[in-house]
Amino acid sequence: MTAATHSTLFPQAPDSADAVLDGLDPEQREVATALHGPVCVLAGAGTGKTRAITHRIAYGVRAGILHPSSVLAVTFTNRAAGEMRGRLRQLGAAGVQARTFHSAALRQLQYFWPKAIGGSMPRLVDRKIHLVADAAAACRIRLDRGELRDVTAEIEWSKVTQTVPADYAPAAAKAGRESPRDPAEIAQLYAAYEDVKRERSVIDFEDVLLLTVAVLQDRHDIAEQIRAQYQHFVVDEYQDVSPLQQRLLELWLGERDSLCVVGDASQTIYSFTGATPDHLLDFRTRHPGATVVKLVRDYRSTPQVVHLANGLLAQARGRAADHRLELVSQRAPGPEPVYAEYTDEPAEAEGAARRIRELIDSGVPASEIAVLFRTNAQSETYEQALADAAVPYQLRGAERFFDRPEVRKASIALRAAARFGGNDSLLDDVVDLPSQVRAVLSGEGWTTQPPAGSGAVRERWESLAALVNLAQDFAAAKPGATLADLVAELDERANAQHAPTVQGVTLASLHSAKGLEWDVVFLVGVAEGMMPITYAKTDEQIEEERRLLYVGVTRAREHLHVSWALSRSPGGRPSRRPSRFLDGLRPGSTATTGRAIAGGAGGIERGIPGTRGSAPKRAQRVPARCRVCGRTLTDAGEMKLMRCDDCPSDMNEGLYERLREWRADQARSSGQPAFCVFTDRTLMAIAESAPDDERELARIPGVGMRKLTRYGADVLAICAGQSLAESADHD
Repeated sequence: MTAATHSTLFPQAPDSADAVLDGLDPEQREVATALHGPVCVLAGAGTGKTRAITHRIAYGVRAGILHPSSVLAVTFTNRAAGEMRGRLRQLGAAGVQARTFHSAALRQLQYFWPKAIGGSMPRLVDRKIHLVADAAAACRIRLDRGELRDVTAEIEWSKVTQTVPADYAPAAAKAGRESPRDPAEIAQLYAAYEDVKRERSVIDFEDVLLLTVAVLQDRHDIAEQIRAQYQHFVVDEYQDVSPLQQRLLELWLGERDSLCVVGDASQTIYSFTGATPDHLLDFRTRHPGATVVKLVRDYRSTPQVVHLANGLLAQARGRAADHRLELVSQRAPGPEPVYAEYTDEPAEAEGAARRIRELIDSGVPASEIAVLFRTNAQSETYEQALADAAVPYQLRGAERFFDRPEVRKASIALRAAARFGGNDSLLDDVVDLPSQVRAVLSGEGWTTQPPAGSGAVRERWESLAALVNLAQDFAAAKPGATLADLVAELDERANAQHAPTVQGVTLASLHSAKGLEWDVVFLVGVAEGMMPITYAKTDEQIEEERRLLYVGVTRAREHLHVSWALSRSPGGRPSRRPSRFLDGLRPGSTATTGRAIAGGAGGIERGIPGTRGSAPKRAQRVPARCRVCGRTLTDAGEMKLMRCDDCPSDMNEGLYERLREWRADQARSSGQPAFCVFTDRTLMAIAESAPDDERELARIPGVGMRKLTRYGADVLAICAGQSLAESADHD
């Protein structure tokens, strides 16, 4: 034996089956030794679930109870499957199959295709978006890049939930999905997509599962052959199983019950892809004799971080919340979570970057620090702040902001407008820089109101909205700046952020951070409207947002920083408030929903020195209140109407339609988008108040002196019931 053999890089395998159990806690040992009958492991974040199930397999193999080739362990990512195989080899259990659902199904399908179907197996396509584009062309439906991604996602969801094209519309409605297009169009595109695949003799990844299920259902001889090989099944991350994957698992099992599943309903954050925790929560119902083991000893995070995580779930509601696990930290005490409030988003990013710089200077490796946010569009502010602070970073799960296709395309459009804007009719009627940027980006898909729901179209809109916001901030910081100045600023930012950053602070969305952990985690943008996200409307969607924040909190081993900004940009109205999920948890707040929090609130509220109070105080504005119910308004659209969206409207529908027709004429004659004349919200506000004179019209948010001068006479004439010709005669 060489010295290297005994190093941590080459650990020795345990010398006996009993030695495999060494170092396991009582609950993990229970998992490892429960080798007969169905077993359900409810494993909280950081409780060593992978350790427990790999030691279970290894113990069974080393004790001679399980034959390595008879075990199939399935999980959801190639990384997780590779980690499982590596651990099993170290434990002396080489030969066990550890694969993703798709990898296991594809292997079986390739082997049995000649016998079950005959001929050669169709080619497997890596990306289906090109086929969806061809299907759209066949249906004469125009889809841009973002819509293609969203329609592709809907097709994938349909297939994993075993929904056929004819049933898409009712199934989507029942699931509460917001379709990116009319449901009938989605169904048409889905059917055309399947036709294109058949014509070209190709299959996609969902087909791999569907075809394997079909073969096992129709060919009992093949099903029995697979069952003869695999006698024992282990499923990791069972809360993320889709109905199609569950059906495949049932066919693998047959009438047997040699199954071990591991999961945590409180970490279900992928329901939009068809994942559901119901299979995990119903496991005891389907298998009344199952052994259920709960892993709650948290080896990852300090008691302070665990206390906050438990507090988040204590306020949760719904079925998953009823099965929540209360974690118990096994680590020594650490620092309390830091709660920081900032005046605006750039200040929040600068504060995080400054603190990260201090941590790195004190010896914390940059690779052990992460900044986690809700949407990928938030990354640009933090990319810039870290670059300005000379902090290396790496972006996980998304392209760098300036590398995104919509941002590159928008930058090209802005550069062209800066050079040839004098010949662009879109810019004829706009004078200030933000208006010019909005006008140019309206041709790239930006609108004043975000698209409904989530998905690629929403992500693209958020990227363009980030550019609009950047233009507003740039103009405020540099009065008189031109479009060419802004383009130069964008180029400078892009160049600065393209520097090689192999090792650095991780920037990641909360979804892409699942399964990872760091010594230091900054949870940023934890404010209403972002956490929960604005398009989370139903109770189920709100609770999934809470679970997403829980996943973020439990990524931290020792240091946790939670922050939010009161306004988007410097000088903006401080109308935002911290996320409702922090109510009762951050000092100075009280719980407003859900159950009592066990053990009381955790953490202290302290910002980073020097980030607040440096700017001169502005006179506080009187809060806008709904004229119907009196509630304080924070949404810009509601403030424009001076009422909540849900409150009754006294709008004159006929007046609103006349205003819309007039606006359309104005937009056509000026060659600009309709919203550049007046937005829908402004027209609604005008139709609700029906102003009699210029003074009343000027009070309506969104009118302004320039538009009052240009359009005031027409709008007042329409409100008075006059035709525009009559108005001209009176003048």
